Amino acid sequence: MNFKSIAVAGMLSIIPAITQAQVHPSVECLAKNMYYEARNQGTAGWLAVTAVVLNRVNDKRFPDTICGVIKQGPSRPSWQNKNIKIPIKHRCQFSWWCDGKADNPKDKQTYKLMSNFTEAILLGEIQFIDITDGALFYHADYVRPSWAKTKTRTIEIEDHIFYKWKNY
Repeated sequence: MNFKSIAVAGMLSIIPAITQAQVHPSVECLAKNMYYEARNQGTAGWLAVTAVVLNRVNDKRFPDTICGVIKQGPSRPSWQNKNIKIPIKHRCQFSWWCDGKADNPKDKQTYKLMSNFTEAILLGEIQFIDITDGALFYHADYVRPSWAKTKTRTIEIEDHIFYKWKNY
């Protein structure tokens, strides 16, 4: 596999080089994350949740691939096939991944737009700027997770509040 480097908020991000003809898992993972986490938001919301994923890929404390970051969380063997791992419900980093619902976007037009946008980001066709100031975490503004007290707030965009490690 070929790799290319793109600058992400002053950091170097190594992500797979993707051609227009390829359907790459990174595009699908990132587009679905954008869809399920921020489809009701504007471009700033899309960019912000994407920045968190890319920032995690660049942080040694998280998986080093886009799909690895998005699918991070505990799993268990399937009752049908012990070789297949199933995420444990409501224990993932991104809730849509393990909410028990189908992960097939219903709004095909919006998903296609997000998929094209994601592909352009990963191909370096559009300049990506981390508008979260290095955030690695976020939550909806209507919840108050206990972990937020241990992080430094960076910004609020749309209905999400973004954070990074304290003193990091």
